Amino acid sequence: MNGDALEELLGDPYDGSNPTGHAAIVAADDAGEPCAAGEAVLDAWQANAEYVPAELGGRLTAVDELVRRLRPVFRRDAGLGLGHGLTTLMASLNVWAAGTAEQRKHLAGRLLAGERVSVAYHELEHGNDLTRNALRAERRGNGFVLDGTKRVINNAGRARAAVVFARTADPAAAPGGRDHSLLFVDDLDRVPGLTRLPRLRTSGLAGCLLAGFGFDGAVVGEDALVGAVGTGAETALRSFQVSRCVTAGVGTSLLEGALFGVYRFATERVLYGRPVTAIPHARSVLAGAFIDLQVAQALARVAARALHLYPSVAGRYAAAAKYLAPKITENALADLAVVLGARSYLREGEYAFVGKHLRDIAGLSIGHAGGVSCQLTVLPDLPGVRPTGAEGALFDDSPLPELDLGELRMRAGRADPLLGALEGVADDELRAELASVRADAAALPVTERGVTASHRSLALTERYAWLLAASACLNSPRAADPQWTDAVLERIGLRSGRTTERTSTAVLDAAYQDMADRAATGRSFDLDPEPVLRALA
Repeated sequence: MNGDALEELLGDPYDGSNPTGHAAIVAADDAGEPCAAGEAVLDAWQANAEYVPAELGGRLTAVDELVRRLRPVFRRDAGLGLGHGLTTLMASLNVWAAGTAEQRKHLAGRLLAGERVSVAYHELEHGNDLTRNALRAERRGNGFVLDGTKRVINNAGRARAAVVFARTADPAAAPGGRDHSLLFVDDLDRVPGLTRLPRLRTSGLAGCLLAGFGFDGAVVGEDALVGAVGTGAETALRSFQVSRCVTAGVGTSLLEGALFGVYRFATERVLYGRPVTAIPHARSVLAGAFIDLQVAQALARVAARALHLYPSVAGRYAAAAKYLAPKITENALADLAVVLGARSYLREGEYAFVGKHLRDIAGLSIGHAGGVSCQLTVLPDLPGVRPTGAEGALFDDSPLPELDLGELRMRAGRADPLLGALEGVADDELRAELASVRADAAALPVTERGVTASHRSLALTERYAWLLAASACLNSPRAADPQWTDAVLERIGLRSGRTTERTSTAVLDAAYQDMADRAATGRSFDLDPEPVLRALA
């Protein structure tokens, strides 16, 4: 089925009779259940094919294209996108990266048949610190015996299979980087000693079915091992680079959907004898959120394309994008809630979905890897980082080489094409900030490059991420429009804290008009606009 048909299949979200519209999705969320009609649409669209490499019969070719094709889901419901698809992607990437030919073929068959696969990385006691995970997989005979628990695992109650991260090192041995392995546990209900734990409820992503697994002497065969013993952390960290880019990219669609909703509300709502859109503060908030969306998507897009073009440094870009894009999105959503007023707190009404998006973005941001975890990925790379030349393909929509997960690196190299692309821009403030970040990074003592880093050192990673965002914007095809360039540069300066005042209202006026024109003509607010099934009232 044509992947571009998804927007049409999901229909107009503002149609109250649409089973996949905002009203139905909010009702399902309030009931703490997935949107059944939405899952049926994704099944009909064969969504799982998006997560299977083309060589294995699926539709996965380019990561930035995957993000684009998932936008219609995340505009409407992040819980649906995460629960039906992203969890499966996160699990499968490990098998695509390190599995045997037989494992890859078997998993592809499962997914193309519509099966769900869960991924059991984290343990509540250890958060994002995978190296401390305690669930044990002891080698015995021709297999492994598992003991321990995994909690807060998406789809743990209904997945047929799961990729499990487990400690395989000798308990008496000194801790090291090769203490864990990955196991592809199939036919979960047939594994003796494995139980599905009760569901856990959350305030955001309420429709996601989070539960857990209990292992009490659970036995799996040797063929469950993904990659070599002790390579679990390495494989997971390589897979994270892809899932971080995807999560950063699709998360921006929550802002896109909410922005249209709040703009629609503002055109209808009359205060002081005029529509809210005529109030200068409301117009500036709407225009600012529109520019935020452009910045976040530009950053997420180049990070995704770097996976194909610059795999040796893509891990740093993926972590920076996963840190900054959700932060931009969440801040913009909070701003939009002010325009919506008290309605942003309501669980009913035409715009209740905006509050849901604001609740969901926090869970989507931390559910895979928290912000500090991403910053700690970036920080050790910054000392000695050096700008280098960048291919134009990093910024445009030209065809990409095939993604090779084996080329991704746990530690990124010091060469930095995105910073290199920033050196030639005609902006003195940005060039000065680039020089300052490089100097401050070079001066970091060894004790400030890891988990003992101070807040000030971690702040350096945010400054670096804003530089990447600036480079992504200034080298984008949209940079040919000087008004757009002025708008994103000013917004980056304000959001990053480098500047505190707007130079003029002209850039906001131009951005607002662009947004209004798109809304009136049925085009999305994305960096690369596309047709959408929605209309102003």
